[in-house]
Amino acid sequence: MSEAMKNILTRRSVRKYKSETVPKDMIDKILEAGEFAASGMGKQSPIMIAVTDKKIRDELAEDNRKIAGWNEGFDPFYGASTVIIVLADKNMPTGIYDGSCVMENLMLAAHDEGLGSCWVHRAKEEFEMPKWQKWLTSLGIEGEFEGIGHCILGYPDGDEPKAAQRKPNRIFWAE
Repeated sequence: MSEAMKNILTRRSVRKYKSETVPKDMIDKILEAGEFAASGMGKQSPIMIAVTDKKIRDELAEDNRKIAGWNEGFDPFYGASTVIIVLADKNMPTGIYDGSCVMENLMLAAHDEGLGSCWVHRAKEEFEMPKWQKWLTSLGIEGEFEGIGHCILGYPDGDEPKAAQRKPNRIFWAE
């Protein structure tokens, strides 16, 4: 089995992380994988924002928690030290799909680096909020973007999650 196939078959969502921070060079490798994700017409329109600032990370987590309706004190980023936000250009007809490809590449690259990852939703709702739109502007990001997801990264705290049994009747052939 190829290393790529092994990586695809063994990656799992991690929902408990050690407090240890991820080195910048590892994050850079993962971001590079995101840059090479497939995109409609090769436009490469999704953008990524790597958040390692604890204050910003915690503020994102709190807004995410509120949007989801979870109890106060719950961390929807499960203690992960790094959050990569993926945003899609609203003017690209394939933006959501392109951003989804970026998310998958990020998670596979994280797994390849020995890190845990998980796709956390509600970025769409967060980046409809004026405060987060203003934050994008403060980073020099211009245009209209839709939140695709948060790829949380970190060192897993505990055993690697096991794969769920694959559901039957999901593959069809037209020969």
